[in-house]
Amino acid sequence: MTAPDTSTDNAGLEILSRDECLRLLAAAPLGRIVFTQNALPAVQPVNFAVRDTDIVIRTSPDSRLASATRDTVVAFEVDDFDADGRTGWSVTVLGNGRAVTDPEERAELERLPLDSWAPGDRSHFICVETKVITGRRIPEGAADGAAESGG
Repeated sequence: MTAPDTSTDNAGLEILSRDECLRLLAAAPLGRIVFTQNALPAVQPVNFAVRDTDIVIRTSPDSRLASATRDTVVAFEVDDFDADGRTGWSVTVLGNGRAVTDPEERAELERLPLDSWAPGDRSHFICVETKVITGRRIPEGAADGAAESGG
């Protein structure tokens, strides 16, 4: 009996390595941060930069995102897909969101290639310290097998 292929999950999706997840994360122009607001999940699209393995976001100091991500666990997701080819990938990060207040760290973050797409005061930095990173990819041709099996 042969060992199961550990590069795919039970659904046949390719499991991405940590390095591949970080590469895809750094190349994505837009992500979605998931946080808790009024005891309910909230999702907000944001542009971001990656510093080492951490995600850096600029927002307004008075935004709901700024107040909801102070010293709390958040999720962050990026993805890309080809609708015609029925392929794509997704990377999810779990980590602690924190406001960056240290002047030296803020000066370092100011040098990142990170200009907020949203108008207004974006002087507040949020850093998501990556604790867990996972990713999956729908391999090319997988949709053909799903169609044949009725999936």
